[in-house]
Amino acid sequence: MNKVILMGRLTRDPDIRSSQGDNSTTVARFTIAVDRRFKRDGDQSADFISCVAFGRTADFFDRYVKQGTKVCVEGRIQTGSYTNRDGQKVYTTDVVVENVEFAESKGAQAGTAQSQAPAQEQPRVPVQAAGEGFMSIPDGLEDEGLPFN
Repeated sequence: MNKVILMGRLTRDPDIRSSQGDNSTTVARFTIAVDRRFKRDGDQSADFISCVAFGRTADFFDRYVKQGTKVCVEGRIQTGSYTNRDGQKVYTTDVVVENVEFAESKGAQAGTAQSQAPAQEQPRVPVQAAGEGFMSIPDGLEDEGLPFN
């Protein structure tokens, strides 16, 4: 089984491109900073995980996600390799994102960006496509938790 679930903040805006050919698709590449639970002296306190999303998931990142947004992504690890311009073989590891959820409300994100103080955790808002590009919104959700306010 190859399954990954990560929660962290985007280190910069996603790099959005479209593939070439008859059946072109949107591709989003981004890095998520995932905090470590424990920190040893001299170690970094976060891991920076390379991710890639395709199709509707990539379109979602293009429209709604930017640097600093806290997200929870689910996907799989994919490895690969290529030869660079210097003739050296480079090995890659990416998380191919299949599902994404916001990990905090837009209001909490704005407060964190302005004050740089830790915001109180908010419940995650599911944003999986329900078909025809629409998103499922749980019952009883207040307006402030919606991703498009």
